[in-house]
Amino acid sequence: MRKIALAEGELQALFGVHDENLRHLESGLDITVSARDREVFLEGDEAGVDIAAKVLTELGALIAKGYELKDHDVKMALRIAKDAPQVSLESFFGDGGIQTAHDRLVRPQGANQKLYIEAIRSHDIVFGIGPAGTGKTYLAMAMAMEALNRRQVRRVILARPAIEAGEKLGFLPGDMYEKVNPYLRPLHDALYDLIDVDHANRLIDRGHIEIAPLAFMRGRTLADSFVILDEAQNTTAEQMKMFLTRIGMESRAVITGDVTQIDLPAGRPSGLIEARRLLKKIRGIGFVEFDQHDVVRHPLVQDIIVAYAEDSEARRLAKEASAALAASVVTSEREAPRPPDDVDEPDVPEPAGIGANLEADDG
Repeated sequence: MRKIALAEGELQALFGVHDENLRHLESGLDITVSARDREVFLEGDEAGVDIAAKVLTELGALIAKGYELKDHDVKMALRIAKDAPQVSLESFFGDGGIQTAHDRLVRPQGANQKLYIEAIRSHDIVFGIGPAGTGKTYLAMAMAMEALNRRQVRRVILARPAIEAGEKLGFLPGDMYEKVNPYLRPLHDALYDLIDVDHANRLIDRGHIEIAPLAFMRGRTLADSFVILDEAQNTTAEQMKMFLTRIGMESRAVITGDVTQIDLPAGRPSGLIEARRLLKKIRGIGFVEFDQHDVVRHPLVQDIIVAYAEDSEARRLAKEASAALAASVVTSEREAPRPPDDVDEPDVPEPAGIGANLEADDG
């Protein structure tokens, strides 16, 4: 049994309404949590007890410093303590978050999101790679709006490849704007979620925010800008190189993508995969990898991502096994022994013909 002493002011906030936070610790860690006076008693598996003690102790210290615990903070703290025990909960929740507007604050929803934000703050170029729903694009845009509000950059540029899901622009109706607008709509939606629609539209009209297809970046130098390339898994190697070499002085860039959802034609390698291979060791360029545990959408989305990932891996292994079997068959055929060319064929007596048989009968 582990005993934790808490201050009077920490109890109600930590326990929650009808002690729901304690019950959440119990169900999430398969331990027993009880409280008496100002003490909490933890019983069960040692690893689970350690995690619960970390959550209660570090969140209690935050409350003592004046932090107001939100409804979902204990659940988030439990997830972080389980997935990334090295992360300080005091540091995680004590961070002021991202100020996208005077009345809007965006906070990380997990340990990897926290690392991602820190990487963007400390690197000029950052790659955020992982499945949908992990906050890659949303957090990058929040950081961009914070930089614009603080006048750290003059403009924010949001770009996407304009060809996805097997569709080609030439077959779509309308002028160029109408053709590309559906592909850029998710960027508009995220922007309007971060700042007021009217304010966002004014910034767009004044040129402080630009949302455009990746092809429009060619030939430009993007100086004093915060540039975001979304859906980068659908860039070719040439497009990725073109984008990265557009970045000018006093600029920052964030590249986001999901390498499991590549819509390029078969045989065309993804520029995102190649960039990860070529640039990962360059100082000043940061890489943050997300996985299904970082998904902050509906809980079933994590299970869906795992199911597709397992199927994809099974298909890959089956394809490799089939290729290996085919190669071994070819090798066996090549190495099979052949009879020497100079071996005489054995003499085979010819069968007696019909005429011979008749002569024998006449005799």
